[in-house]
This record gives sequence, structure tokens and C-alpha cells, in this order.
Amino acid sequence: MRLTVITVGGKMPAWVDAGVAEYSKRLPREIRLQWRELPLARRGRDSKPEALREREGEQIIRAVPAGDQVVALDVRGDNWSTEQLAQRLANWQMSGDNVSLLIGGPDGLSGACLALARQRWSLSALTLPHPLVRVLLAEQLYRAWTITAGHPYHRP
Repeated sequence: MRLTVITVGGKMPAWVDAGVAEYSKRLPREIRLQWRELPLARRGRDSKPEALREREGEQIIRAVPAGDQVVALDVRGDNWSTEQLAQRLANWQMSGDNVSLLIGGPDGLSGACLALARQRWSLSALTLPHPLVRVLLAEQLYRAWTITAGHPYHRP
């Protein structure tokens, strides 16, 4: 199974790349975690958030591999516990589906991206900075896998 994280943003600090790489490499071969970073839409003094969201959304939709199940990370989405994420991960593996996880830019995801998503997932009701979201997401995917594998990493 392939998990593709499609994200809009700029160059991340070294600690983000290191954290994402660490949790990505811990996953087993049968779960490939890929990251696809897309550039931010050009911002100017007169840029409107709606227009930026739409431009970035078009890029995101083009980047989603054909046939992938889409999950949008959205503050208005459903809150999943780690155990619920583990169950979803197990279901994705059993279905044989590849999954694309969408992370929007500073202005969020476009309506088209949200409409494409089968599920909307909120990591927190808090507003989290993009660098932290990337590391948190990678760690939670790894933790979810450890639950399904019976690995002792997760201690509730």
C-alpha cells in the first residue's frame, strides 16, 4: 500500500525533514509513505485567499494519483483517536487502496479538494503550523501501524 501526503508549502526546516524521514523509514515495506510537496501560489499584496486556495487546489488535485482514496486534513474534519486511525489504516491495507492525504497551504484546502475527499480528518481543533503537522502526521501513521502490528511503541 502507498500513502501519499500531498502538501502545499515551502522549504521546511531541517528538524522537520529529519522527523518525517525518521518515522517514514520506520514503516514496513508494505506501507510506503511518500511526500509530494507543491509550491505555494504566488502571493501579492492584493492576493485574495479564495483565489490562492483555488490555484493551490488545482495543483493538489492534479497531483493525486489515479484511483487513490483521498483524505483531506481539515480543521473542520472528524477527530480520530490514534486507535481509530489504526483501524482506518488496517482497513486501507485490507482494501488494497492507496491513499492520498491532502494538506492545504496557509489558506486551507479548496472546495474542490474537500469535495474529492472521502474523509475529512482533523488532527486538532488547534491551528497547527505546517512544519509541526508534517512531523505529527508521520509519527501518527507510524504509531497507527505499530498498533495494528502489535508493536510495543504505543502505550495508551
